[in-house]
Parts: sequence; structure tokens; C-alpha cells
Amino acid sequence: MAWFTRQKPSLDSGRVSEDEKTVRTEGLWQKCDGCGQIIWRKTVEENINVCPKCDYHFRISALDRLQLLFDEGAYEEYDAGMRSSDPLKFVDSKPYAQRLADMEEAMKMPDAVICASGTLDGRRVQICALELKFIGGSMGAVVGEKITRAIERAMQEGTPLILISASGGARMQEGAISLMQMAKLSAALMQLDEAGLPYISILTDPTTGGVTASFAMLGDLNIAEPGALIGFAGPRVIEQTIRQKLPDGFQKSEFLLEHGFLDAVVKRAEMKAYLASALTFFLD
Repeated sequence: MAWFTRQKPSLDSGRVSEDEKTVRTEGLWQKCDGCGQIIWRKTVEENINVCPKCDYHFRISALDRLQLLFDEGAYEEYDAGMRSSDPLKFVDSKPYAQRLADMEEAMKMPDAVICASGTLDGRRVQICALELKFIGGSMGAVVGEKITRAIERAMQEGTPLILISASGGARMQEGAISLMQMAKLSAALMQLDEAGLPYISILTDPTTGGVTASFAMLGDLNIAEPGALIGFAGPRVIEQTIRQKLPDGFQKSEFLLEHGFLDAVVKRAEMKAYLASALTFFLD
């Protein structure tokens, strides 16, 4: 009976309890969604959030993407304080205004896009990156306006534009106002094209809905990361509509490249060098 009633060693005894072991190891490992292997998290982070075993590309933040592409991770952000006015006073499970406030507090950014300028391999560029964790990287009036202003800056300064998409599409809480951004951005990109300045679109996992149907697929060069989900409607909706089973890998970046919807699939580690080479081709 003494064995059953024996107390676990305490911290005071110089030994670590089971609870303490759990706390110390929690979050140090992660499971790869590609190969299913359990990987040391620091190893993944040091490999720019790409699985070292199967090359699966984990999702990363808009800030991380900007730091990877700009020289020395240095850039100047524009329109950082722009916020939605909640024009429809929309309410679903909570008021839209409250959802925005909660997102801003959690993400430390007022909306789903960061627009910045700096140098990429010594060349001045404008880069906009969507943040998927901010209401699914959805496109509302603020996203549309900030990207439009970035396009206008590119024309004023004579610099190329790079857009990095990671989005579920148009933001339903802003209704038709969010859908209007599709036409607004498409018209602005036409002006950029007429000015003879290159626009490179980078599609990451996922890029869907109204973002795919507008600026994400309008680049002079449309490239994607490996394994990215890219499409308009989801595969289940398409299957129910056409009443057919879709092929394996449908809407993945490799499938789209094979069928002519993309110009290239580029690994994250090679992205900056690829962009520098592409801009040299366009401009020099």
C-alpha cells in the first residue's frame, strides 16, 4: 500500500515533476502537414518554415514575407493606420466593428495587408503582403485602397510592384463594397501596365475567391509557392456543381502550372533570387 500512496517528488527535492516536464517541452515540436513527421520546431524555423524532410511550405506571416524579400529586412510601411469604417454596421456572430478591434489587438495591425517600399537586390520596389490570420486575409475597402495607393506610388516613382496573396477572398462583412475592390484594383493595374511597369503576383497557400478573380491572377508574372491552394470556389463546391470527381491535386500550384494558369512554382528559399532575376529581365 505504501507504493500506491507514495508522493511524487517535488521541485524542492531537486527532481522535476511530470507537469514541469510537460511545460518545458510543450510547443518545441510540430507535425508536418506534408509528410506527417514530428519535427523540432526550431529546425523548421531555421529553414524559413519549410519542412527539411519533404519540403512542405508552412504558412508564414505577412511580416515574415516582407523581411525575407527586402534587403536586410528593412522597409518603409505606408498607410499603416488605415481602418475600416464598418459602412454596413454588419453583425454576424459578433458586430463587425468588434471583430476588427479584436483582430487588431491580436495581430497588432489594423487590417489584412501591409504595403511597403524598399530595395530588393538593390532595386527599389513596392511590395504588398496579405495577412491570412486577419479575418482570413479577406479583401475589404481598406485592403483595396491600400493596394491601390501602392500601385499609384509605383507609377509615381517608376518602380515595380510585387503583391503577395494569402486570402480567402472578398470580405463578406463589407458586402458589395468589398466586391467593388476587384474592379478598382483591376483598373489600377491596367494603368500600371500602360505605364510600362512590371507587376509580379506571388500566390501562396491559400489564394481563393475574389482575390484570385482579380489582382492575384493579373500579374505580368504569376508565380506560386509549392503546394499552394489556388482557386475561386472550393473543390467541394465545384464537385457538387459539375457532379464530377476532381483529379488529385486539383487547385494545387503544381496542377495550375501544368495547365497554364501559372508561369512558375518557386520555392521560398529561391524566391528572392527569382524575383531579382525577373525584374532584371523586365527592366534592364
